[in-house]
Amino acid sequence: MSRTFLLSLLVFLSVSTFAQKNIIISNELADNSEMLRVKMGIQNFGKIFHFRFGDYEVVKSKMGWTTTKSKSNIWGNKTESISSEKFSFVLSNKSGDEAIVNAANKIDAKSLNQLMIFPNFSWGTNVLLKGESLFSANIVADHDTLDNWVLFVKKTEGSRTKQGFLAFLTNGKRDIKIYQVSSNSEKENKSFPALGYEFVENDKPVSAVQYLGSGVLGTNKSIIWLTKNSDERMKLILASAMTAILQIETNNLTKNM
Repeated sequence: MSRTFLLSLLVFLSVSTFAQKNIIISNELADNSEMLRVKMGIQNFGKIFHFRFGDYEVVKSKMGWTTTKSKSNIWGNKTESISSEKFSFVLSNKSGDEAIVNAANKIDAKSLNQLMIFPNFSWGTNVLLKGESLFSANIVADHDTLDNWVLFVKKTEGSRTKQGFLAFLTNGKRDIKIYQVSSNSEKENKSFPALGYEFVENDKPVSAVQYLGSGVLGTNKSIIWLTKNSDERMKLILASAMTAILQIETNNLTKNM
């Protein structure tokens, strides 16, 4: 590897890092929230990532096995796979309050694959026909099972289905909508934008989470915004929901690297 190439690479990475931007959140949330940088720690065997931000920290966790079932036609160029995984964790704040989270993720994918005719020659293309992911989490704060919160995130994509997204956080009485956001704007549309979600209740933004930074060095640049107007119990619930999202999104990014 030449010295010129290394110098060019370092300049490119430096420029990418300098140019990084965060997700675009509403002005109201930006003006009335605390921005918390997330430290991931490491993901030990059988555990989720050791997330820490502000007064919050994952103090206990358990990661289940990922199970995958797949089938294909006789030629092997059409496949269908279903994978699922479960995990749980306890998120605590500096006051000792805790939220228990139990989560499950399921991905169903149908695809067309290249058909190998003979070595070094294949026919066809790799195409995702339909992909659907269903992620849900049950959140209980301070062992109060009468106030049970559910996080739900559904995504669909593929050449034979409409791209869709539906996400919310609810306890049956309060409903918080979740929207996809990025660092792209009407004036700027980058190939590698920062990605995340904003939580909105009654048209009022209450929190946001960035799970991927912009540019080629976007991983491990997670940020959480928590509105100052929420009480401590609600902040714990929101922080728990966003931690669950960080785990599943970070895990997906790690698998695709």
